[in-house]
Amino acid sequence: MQNKLAADSPTSRLDQQLARYPNLQKMVTRQLELTPQHEPFFIRRFGQATADDLASCDSLAHEIALLSGSKYDEFLLSYDFICKIQRDEEIYFRRNKSYRLKNFQEAIDTVYSNRPYMQQYMRGLLVTQVYWSNHTASIGFYAKDFLGGNPAGYELLEIGPGHGLLLARAISDQRAGRVTGWDLSQASLSETREALAALGLKDGFALEERNLFDAPKDASFDAVVFSEVLEHLEEPERALKAIRKVVRPDGRLFVNVPINSPAPDHIFLLKSPEEAVAFVEQFGFKVERTGFFPATNYTLEQSRKHALTISVCLIARAV
Repeated sequence: MQNKLAADSPTSRLDQQLARYPNLQKMVTRQLELTPQHEPFFIRRFGQATADDLASCDSLAHEIALLSGSKYDEFLLSYDFICKIQRDEEIYFRRNKSYRLKNFQEAIDTVYSNRPYMQQYMRGLLVTQVYWSNHTASIGFYAKDFLGGNPAGYELLEIGPGHGLLLARAISDQRAGRVTGWDLSQASLSETREALAALGLKDGFALEERNLFDAPKDASFDAVVFSEVLEHLEEPERALKAIRKVVRPDGRLFVNVPINSPAPDHIFLLKSPEEAVAFVEQFGFKVERTGFFPATNYTLEQSRKHALTISVCLIARAV
């Protein structure tokens, strides 16, 4: 009887469900060996996932294994690190109805200047692409709806390519032409280049140390990607004005901005998907397609009602 109960336990059912997805199963199994306290979250997260969602997670889990290499466990432990950080930020947000940081200098002083902290934070964020359904869905929306809707031979720019997962999808798109990534930091660009190499991508793209606000006058692209950057900015209006200058007439912009999403380096707070749409449309764009992806294990209605995180993905046309 005891064996039957064990076989019918939520953990056992989760393991059986993930059996068809070996990369994801390996990742979740190892995560729970290292940090078993996340088991109830995973049971809900993956227990209600569709086959397409699980397949996407399996592919992402494979990419994370490649990116982490021999430091696989360190990346998984960094996920636990980021969960604890987010919990503290969420408590502050609930009490104060605002993000903790008020300006970019505070982000530099408390987050960006602390290299060990930043390393753990960025590794943990990478792992969330699998574990947090809003992150997984955002990548899928970008690949299918944004890249898939660009014209053949399109020239794409990503501003702040970071972990390289989005840029990698553009580079791998046979319909893409020139693919470029801009970043202020040469160190960040080096990390992006190493990440792309780990994914088997060593050419077919350009990475340039460049400030968006000092873009060449002749810089222009059919498609521009600005993903999870707006919330970090003290002057987001200035950024969108600069982006509009590099998007060709009738070109397209992809924006991913989380609302009601407290984090140790978030500054710019948007409180509804509609507020995000209205904000982007102030700067010479018309939003044509939206994806609103609620916090993991919550519905969109619950996230709206309780001011929980929603990843707001927007595809906008230059007008």
